[in-house]
Amino acid sequence: MILIDGSYGEGGGQILRTSLALSLVTGKPFTISNIRAGRKKPGLMRQHLTAVNAAAEIGKAAIQGNRIGSQAFTFEPETIKPGNYHFAIGSAGSCTLVFQTILPALIVADGPSEIVLEGGTHNPYAPPFDFLEKAFLPVIKRMGPRVDAVLEKPGFYPAGGGRFKVTINPTKLNSIDLLDRGKTVRKIASAVVANLPVKIAHREIKVIKEKLEWNREELRTVEVENSQGPGNILTIEIESEYITEVFTGFGERGVSAEKVANRTAKSVREYLAYDVPVGRYLADQLLIPMAMAGGGKFRTLSPTKHTRTNIDIIKEFLDVDIDMQEYGQNEWEIDIKSA
Repeated sequence: MILIDGSYGEGGGQILRTSLALSLVTGKPFTISNIRAGRKKPGLMRQHLTAVNAAAEIGKAAIQGNRIGSQAFTFEPETIKPGNYHFAIGSAGSCTLVFQTILPALIVADGPSEIVLEGGTHNPYAPPFDFLEKAFLPVIKRMGPRVDAVLEKPGFYPAGGGRFKVTINPTKLNSIDLLDRGKTVRKIASAVVANLPVKIAHREIKVIKEKLEWNREELRTVEVENSQGPGNILTIEIESEYITEVFTGFGERGVSAEKVANRTAKSVREYLAYDVPVGRYLADQLLIPMAMAGGGKFRTLSPTKHTRTNIDIIKEFLDVDIDMQEYGQNEWEIDIKSA
């Protein structure tokens, strides 16, 4: 039984999700305590409980302690069961995080799966659907499995009500290296509003035009009509020869459109200033599939505490060495090898 301390390092929900994902993949049971101890409201929130129960259903797992507010539970998986699943959070909690919990097991299962997830699809502090679709899943496809995701309805925080469908055709994972992004072939900024004045999107795009000096054809505003509640997201795609990166900013009550756009532009400028293919958020997401493949390397910006914590949890379940080396100012190479 692997013992996981949820207060370790970054102390958030990623420790829980990585433990669940790799317990399913390896068949190793674990007990976790001090769940989300680093957060204002520790313990399992609704989206975390949905991830736990989804993993338990897919892994036919025995579980104790799976309830709202729980700060500890034990998880003992039996096998990976591919098939058709429907998981609804029942709030605006991130269903993209639930998806990332169960995806690692299903891409190496012995049959295809179809997953429908309902809840928040565009939440602050979680990868939005656009990031999964355009940055993360294309890399997974390059590693072998075919994973296709379709957004059927967006769900913005705090109303939720979003829905997306994923089809998964698993196969053996191949290791890949991501050391160069190549030339930029396309870039586009999209300011999206749902049930809010479109002038918010126009103000964001104006800032992006000024800060990034992009052409009009690279800037667009979008009004979403099928959203359950109000929402605003600014998405910037940088498509290069060998990889696509996605940067996002979320509108918040009391935060100006200009501030949202300035934050997002700052992240884009930092990424473009250095010769690395992988941004900070994608770096965190690639660690699990690369470790499962038994190898791979990528270049990225300086690793976050989130990434460093994730590496240590991965090594609790998989026999891998993960080496991080700084080779230039703010430029790092992360090398994953079988131990």
